Amino acid sequence: MGVAGSVVPAGPRWRTVRRVARMVAFGTGATAAAAVATGGVLIGQARQARRTIPMAEAPPPRCDGVYGAKLPGPAITMVILGDSSAAGYGVHRRRETPGSLLATGLSRRLQRPVRLHRFAVVGALSAGLRHQVEAALECHPDIAVILVGGNDVTNRTPPALAVRYLVEAVTALRAAGCEVVVGTCPDLGAIRPIQPPLRWLARRWSRQLAAAQTVAVVEAGGWTVSLGDLLGPRFAAEPGRMFAWDRFHPSAEGYAVAAAALLPTLLSALGAGQERRAALTRVEGVRSLPEAAQEAARHAGTEVSGAQVRGRDRGPAGRWAQLRRRAFFGVGAVPQPGPAADAPTVEGLA
Repeated sequence: MGVAGSVVPAGPRWRTVRRVARMVAFGTGATAAAAVATGGVLIGQARQARRTIPMAEAPPPRCDGVYGAKLPGPAITMVILGDSSAAGYGVHRRRETPGSLLATGLSRRLQRPVRLHRFAVVGALSAGLRHQVEAALECHPDIAVILVGGNDVTNRTPPALAVRYLVEAVTALRAAGCEVVVGTCPDLGAIRPIQPPLRWLARRWSRQLAAAQTVAVVEAGGWTVSLGDLLGPRFAAEPGRMFAWDRFHPSAEGYAVAAAALLPTLLSALGAGQERRAALTRVEGVRSLPEAAQEAARHAGTEVSGAQVRGRDRGPAGRWAQLRRRAFFGVGAVPQPGPAADAPTVEGLA
């Protein structure tokens, strides 16, 4: 979901949408250049997006703490890193944040306490992961969740540079014995205030970055889940329900769907998801990693992890990778605002 975060840049809103227009113009070659040359369509679309995406409000609620504290056994330490999609910008209750949903889900599935630390920063680029990882390693994490990429797209960060920062983060965490699950760059083309043709070009750029992230993360020993346009059809059908107040970030229910997509991979990364895999997973088979990354970028909710063929990690086209498309848990009704309202219920999380 990492579209979240891209609405909170360091400068004025106009700079953000102008970056988007410049990004797609320079990043996608002749198609974008032709669009600009034939009347400045992309700049016009960016200007419209600027008018419809408001500025940030209050920061997201903190979600740090121990979940399932009364359960037996030592606590699993989880850290969540990245931008405002990881922080949960757009919701107002602690239990609606992705970190809280995932920690609750892990605790209840594993019947163990989960200690959660959130280091994600609203507006963060991939370059900001270095400082987040340094802080996270002091907690000796067992598993890390990283959601990042949307701000790199809107800020026109060269994909190779953004991926390099992500690889450094994953490598450092894996060297410390921490499992890593990365939700790859979201599809900015799913955002309603961004209209065609800007939407089509933003989608292309987002998918390119997501595919590059997948290759790099799996090579570094991590797992990826493509978030893409995970909520695209539902956003289009129910924008008032699936978007937060700013029409840019997901709502509480939107984050619940993302958490439901990520949770099975977290369980597998911790070695606890094997018993559910046959029932909840459609195995798409083994591919070369570059091919798997491209396919995952096109199909939201696809997990990619390293694989072996005949005892070997690599084949003629590079590293082998396993694709899995897991069945999502259902999402319950979103509670009405009020002092006693609970967080959105996700089967398998709550």
